[in-house]
Amino acid sequence: MDERLKNRVVHFEIHAANPERVVTFYAGLFGWKIQRWEGPVDYWVVTTGPMEQPGINGGIVRRRGPAPEDGQAVNSYVCTVQVESVDAAMQKIAFLGGTIVLPKMPVPGIGWLAYAKDPDGNIFGIMHPDPAAA
Repeated sequence: MDERLKNRVVHFEIHAANPERVVTFYAGLFGWKIQRWEGPVDYWVVTTGPMEQPGINGGIVRRRGPAPEDGQAVNSYVCTVQVESVDAAMQKIAFLGGTIVLPKMPVPGIGWLAYAKDPDGNIFGIMHPDPAAA
């Protein structure tokens, strides 16, 4: 693992009921390069700028349930933090009062990913890079 990236936000996700509309919106607004991923789920890879410049890239994913209604909850991006071990981070999350909301899963060719909630209910991702993940 690149030690410079340890515990840094390395990826964001935008959840959308209509990803194609969101792709058009962000590409038009910011000039982001957005391409559909060839993997097993509806996913679009977002490149926000040149790799040699500071910043992070992300993705757009089809929402897996209804969007929060106005006034009920925050509807936001999910930031993902690179960790040495998703398993160890999940244990620490539970110890510190958080909860796992999407168990560890492979992102083929990329790594291992899980989603958690902090004690206030905010969702975030944790990822351990592993090109052999399947």
